[in-house]
Amino acid sequence: MQNLPARRKPTYSIEAVDNALQLLQLLRDVGSLRLKDAAAELGVAPSTAHRLLAMLVYRGFAVQDETRRYVPGPAMGAGPAGFSWTRQLRDISRPHMEVLCARTNETVNLMIRVGTKVRFLDTVESSNILRVGDRQGTLLPAHKASGGKAILAELEPAALEQLFRSPNAELAGDYIPDAEYPAFLRELESVRTNGFAANFEGTEEGISAFGMALHNGRGMVVGALSVATPVARFRPLFDAGLVGVMMETRRQLELDIAANPVDGAGGN
Repeated sequence: MQNLPARRKPTYSIEAVDNALQLLQLLRDVGSLRLKDAAAELGVAPSTAHRLLAMLVYRGFAVQDETRRYVPGPAMGAGPAGFSWTRQLRDISRPHMEVLCARTNETVNLMIRVGTKVRFLDTVESSNILRVGDRQGTLLPAHKASGGKAILAELEPAALEQLFRSPNAELAGDYIPDAEYPAFLRELESVRTNGFAANFEGTEEGISAFGMALHNGRGMVVGALSVATPVARFRPLFDAGLVGVMMETRRQLELDIAANPVDGAGGN
């Protein structure tokens, strides 16, 4: 099967190691896990998930709280993204992502902003033989990813300056130089006007994506959805009504978010 993932899974991958790393990603991204949730995410028996989590506890990557949930341990350093609502956002979004994937037959991603990056919380893969693969757990530059651009377009100019033009941005390698910054701002203005953002091989060769920001009931940005496709299929997909399909998906999803309040604001 030919695949176009952001990261190619090694042919020599060890299943137990891969499962443990997936649990680390989940702890980082959603903040807490019940044993049955961990087993369901990995598609393994609860006894297997328990052994993996016990090893993470032993090594300090996880601890159990008073409710018996597993949360990031001291060895995780900064711990999760810092948003207690990410699990809720994933759960609310997943059915809508599956419908959007079925309607477009392309890979659908859910992401949040973490500073100058976007973190992919969930992926529903297309059934196409040639497709964009699973990006769950991946961090990408927000100003290059379609969903990241859609989120950044709703920030105030001062916030953008702090993220991409400050001394801290320069130290972190996120600084956008004088020659590129005006074009960046013009692109964000276009995103605000159109209500969507595009990425044409900006994060990976051969891949294009189309993104829209997601809002809670108070109108605050909580994340973004994107549809990612091999670049050769992007234009036909767009011409077939991708904008309308995604806007309808977003409308339905935001109704569910408003009915089940998600408190995040898409990162700081």
